[in-house]
Amino acid sequence: MSEPSSPIAYTALEKGAVVTTANGERLGTVEHVLQDASLDLFDGLAVHTAHGLRFVDAAQVTSITTAGVATSIQESDVTALPAPDGDAVLDADPEQYQGEGLTAWWGRTFRRSHWLREKE
Repeated sequence: MSEPSSPIAYTALEKGAVVTTANGERLGTVEHVLQDASLDLFDGLAVHTAHGLRFVDAAQVTSITTAGVATSIQESDVTALPAPDGDAVLDADPEQYQGEGLTAWWGRTFRRSHWLREKE
């Protein structure tokens, strides 16, 4: 018997969570959450689908739970979903300054941030 799912906030949603269509079929998995953190505004999701990376608008998300994300998207509409658009997604690389090299020393000494472009 499976455990019942509980609602969660979009901020607790993890990469790889399952995203389903309106009839419960697997649409794909979460790549990342799109948000405006300064406004605490959920904009939508970038989702890995069989058709590539696609954008699911916040208005199309019907629930976010510990089991995954349910949407109002019909299975026949998945191919028409747009690709995510906007600025590149950047992610911190916490291991950048490990080691004995000069770059690592400068990074540790001056706590210089280092960002990597996420792979699409």
